[in-house]
Amino acid sequence: MTSLAVHGVRRTWPLSTTNTTYVVRWTADNRLVQQYWGPRLSPAETETISEDTYLTRPHEVPLEIEEQLPVDGGLRWGIPALQITFPGGIRSLELDLVSDLIEQEDGGQRLDLVLADRFFPLQVVLHYRTRENSDVIERWTTLRHTGTEGEPFTITRADSGNWLIPERADYRYSAVSGAWMAENHLRREPLPIGELTLTNRTGNPSHHANPWLMIDDGTATEGHGDVWGVALAWSGTWRLTAQRRFEGRAAMTAGFGHDGTVWRLQAGEELTTPALLGLYSADGFGGASRSWHQHAHTHILPRSEHLPPILYNSWEAVGFDIDEQSQLHAARQAADLGVELFVVDDGWFGKRIDDTAGLGDWWPNPDRFPHGLRPLADQVRALGMDFGLWVEPEMVNPDSDLYHRHPDWVVHYPHRRRDELRTQLVLNFARQDVREWAHGRLDELVAELDIRFLKWDMNRAFSQGGWPEREGDQDRLWIDHTRGVYAIMDRLRADHPRLRIEACSGGGGRLDFGILARTDQVWTSDNTDAYHRQTIQHGFSQVYPAQTMAAWVTDEPHIPLEYRFHVAMTGNLGIGGNLTTWSEADRAIARQHITLYKDIRTTVQRGRQHRLGATPGQGLSALQYTHDDDVVIFVLHPHPGAQPGPATVRLADLDPDALYRTLDDGHQATGRLLMTNGLPLLDRMRGGHWASAVVRLRRHTS
Repeated sequence: MTSLAVHGVRRTWPLSTTNTTYVVRWTADNRLVQQYWGPRLSPAETETISEDTYLTRPHEVPLEIEEQLPVDGGLRWGIPALQITFPGGIRSLELDLVSDLIEQEDGGQRLDLVLADRFFPLQVVLHYRTRENSDVIERWTTLRHTGTEGEPFTITRADSGNWLIPERADYRYSAVSGAWMAENHLRREPLPIGELTLTNRTGNPSHHANPWLMIDDGTATEGHGDVWGVALAWSGTWRLTAQRRFEGRAAMTAGFGHDGTVWRLQAGEELTTPALLGLYSADGFGGASRSWHQHAHTHILPRSEHLPPILYNSWEAVGFDIDEQSQLHAARQAADLGVELFVVDDGWFGKRIDDTAGLGDWWPNPDRFPHGLRPLADQVRALGMDFGLWVEPEMVNPDSDLYHRHPDWVVHYPHRRRDELRTQLVLNFARQDVREWAHGRLDELVAELDIRFLKWDMNRAFSQGGWPEREGDQDRLWIDHTRGVYAIMDRLRADHPRLRIEACSGGGGRLDFGILARTDQVWTSDNTDAYHRQTIQHGFSQVYPAQTMAAWVTDEPHIPLEYRFHVAMTGNLGIGGNLTTWSEADRAIARQHITLYKDIRTTVQRGRQHRLGATPGQGLSALQYTHDDDVVIFVLHPHPGAQPGPATVRLADLDPDALYRTLDDGHQATGRLLMTNGLPLLDRMRGGHWASAVVRLRRHTS
């Protein structure tokens, strides 16, 4: 560990990951800038980087686009990553670099750069961290009011960091957008000159966008080219802005909170932002995705080494029409197929017979479960499955005992109406009393029923986002609610180490690296149609790994059951159909594919993923997963149209000199042939619509 007085001692800080280097520099004109972000450099090479990063400066004015945290103030007119109003209405920051702290941490490096305002008692600490076996660089910021008295500082923007993209002839961005039932639709478009902002004001990451962005020069492909990306680890409101200057260069800045929210930093307080992860890949979009996946497996997921069980959930089959006997009947059918986890969904509690009542009253409905849930849970375990439960702790129906007792617990403003969505309101998890109530009830349920899985739902956005007890500081709700959710999940997992949690928000509305640090998987979308899911899952896979992507096989008579299984098996397999209507032939197909999935689950969920062929849903596409000596390929061709699909699919990431054998027919070929001539498909893909296949290869080790 070293701690240095910066002035006259150290001006450059290189950070290296497995394959990349990132260089920060304090310039002669007192700015903290990014000097380099790209392929890994040697220490000697970092010393040769020129301090002058621009050939021309318009009107000799510094360009803040290259700064690590552009502030509001001075000769800056771009996007402020930090905006603070000091007493007297002063909105201009003037920061000096005070000290640095460098230490080795978990096989990587931790760097803290401390800046301080020249007049007001404010410290701004820029944090950096690299980790072993990862190309991701984590950045976050801490703001400290170092005074002991006086007025608070008003923070209107506090991003986690600004990332400069190296100069290129052109720029293109990749992002996802969508809506409920249509999340994660990938788009790649030229980055416009000016500012492109992705944001969300709903209280969660939202269905409409996701807090990540990638930039390339317009020529990158799935397997080749330079790609730079950032992803915000935060499950509340957020803003991510990319800017492109006419003079050249592009940058991305992101952080929690949305425009218009205010945080008042009192004397002696500090505010720490969530991590903003940055990644450079020289191997195209596929290489970037594999690096994101690797980082999630190694450094984010709480129990990545424990592969999720195959679950059955009867929600799409029966909705609210549940009781003990019907659920037990469904459990017997699921166990017969080889399911490992049975989950009781909505409708088990309070006065809950539809979506108009009962939320908040987390005890079994006495008419539907007269003896409570324990008899059902015990019988589920006797069938060889774990027991799971659906909950929506952040919500309450006005028609509930909880709301009648605590109408002040919901997010609201005085003298304003309380708009309902789905006849429900949002509980304020920023309040300690609400958090204690929620944790106590969930902890009791998990312990009493030996619950191994909670499907944690959040089915509506914030509205009238107030916290009356905080008076002039009500906007703290937007940050502290999310922190409250995190705190309860962390406590539950600490107290119940075998508990798994699935994050759900009306489908895929709560998906980010912040929630994945506390959950095992995410409900991808309420749209379980296998054809639509190909598009949704394709966008999901750009950043998030297959292990976290919950994918159900449901009842879609227009799509063959085998095709539905193959689409779901590319992620975290679950079953959601009405098993009472499945024929014996359907049940045989289900048993066969569940058995197969158990055999290939490690390869799919832990393996390196390659997206091959056409865009999913638009032609013949394939997903290849490689783990140690095993390779699994899913080939999907929903609509061949007038032209037949290709006769082969070229594989990737194989040992060119090794011999690979297909486990279904024993055919052998070298990795070189499979990557150039391709894997033959004619005997595996039947003609017509909805053709699909699963092919397994194993590398010879002798």
